[in-house]
Amino acid sequence: MLLTYIICVVGNSAIIAIVQVEQTLHTPMYLYISTFAALEIMFVSSTVPNLLINLVSARKKISFIGCFSQLYVFNSLGVTECYLLALMVFDRHLAINNPLHYPAIMNNQFCLKLALLPWVVGFLIVLAPTIITARLQFCGLHEINHFFCDFAPLQSMACSIPFYVIVITSSVAFIDVVVPFIIILGFYIHIIITVLKIRSEEGKKKAFSTCSSHLIVASLFYGTAAIVYVKPKGSQYDKILALMYTAVTPLINPFIYTFRNRDVKGVFRRYMDLVKQR
Repeated sequence: MLLTYIICVVGNSAIIAIVQVEQTLHTPMYLYISTFAALEIMFVSSTVPNLLINLVSARKKISFIGCFSQLYVFNSLGVTECYLLALMVFDRHLAINNPLHYPAIMNNQFCLKLALLPWVVGFLIVLAPTIITARLQFCGLHEINHFFCDFAPLQSMACSIPFYVIVITSSVAFIDVVVPFIIILGFYIHIIITVLKIRSEEGKKKAFSTCSSHLIVASLFYGTAAIVYVKPKGSQYDKILALMYTAVTPLINPFIYTFRNRDVKGVFRRYMDLVKQR
């Protein structure tokens, strides 16, 4: 787990550094990729360090405030990631469907406003379910059946769960996961229809290559997160699935964006050639 965390932080930090240093990557797509990389570092840091402490410590404890702080930050970052993924596919959709108007629409000011929007949505929408969960009466041993504080394991410890809590939590989960997923799906269907109309094979290949990395990342994240959050009761496999999207997916994202991205690979080769010449 420590090695996973180190590789995740170093890999995503490398993406941010490359985008900042390389002038040719100062485009909206790479702004969102570097924002996504920073989000991944924060996302994995909200759970894995505490998990590492629990793995080596005999006393696995977390304070009430610490638990609900982790709950709020983790879920807010998770929602931010969902909507940032939707924003990234919107950017690709605009570039493929309106290539002539794309530079004028996606100016620096508009790009920065769009990049800020998922963060605002994420940290606002999780506030209500966090507050109502914190106000529940908890019974028993107060032992969380998970490796981090999340809604399902915390609510299962409550003496009773009022109906409005279930409604609010389920509604927020739907808005968090299902709505951005539908947005992503809709954009990709339109992208595929547009790409299939392109006559040249080279044009089709170039259009699909700009979306392939994002499609893999979105599939990995949604494939595990949706199973856990759309069904509220949980199962014995939730911890394994949660580990996938809290640690494994952020670990492999840097490799997907570097090994499958022609521009980033080109930058790497150029820097490697400079190092060899020196």
